[in-house]
Amino acid sequence: MLSDTEGLSRLRSICLALPEASEQGGVGDPTFKVRDKIFAMRHPMDDRESLWCKAQKGVQSTLVASEPERFFVPPYVGQHGWIGVWLDVDQDWNFIEDRIIESYCLTAPKKLIALLNHKPI
Repeated sequence: MLSDTEGLSRLRSICLALPEASEQGGVGDPTFKVRDKIFAMRHPMDDRESLWCKAQKGVQSTLVASEPERFFVPPYVGQHGWIGVWLDVDQDWNFIEDRIIESYCLTAPKKLIALLNHKPI
């Protein structure tokens, strides 16, 4: 299990490595954007640390059904397919990175996605 600062540090390193990604918002609860569109956010919920990010159709329901202790449907954006990932449990950070990149690709312009395909992360 990671501390709040360790989880946030890992999120920052993944998100800010993406082309034109930026961090905005509160000190402890940032949103990560590409060209002013949110692709990921750290969000405290029920005194727990979580990540919210976009997902392709069907991913949310599959993850939540298979591992409800790790994934959940976040309020507000969950109805649009976003997934919530609990960061206060042991997680596969390679899998989380893949979800963040997927969210980025669902948000970013095609030109930036093309840059991502040629950039080692």
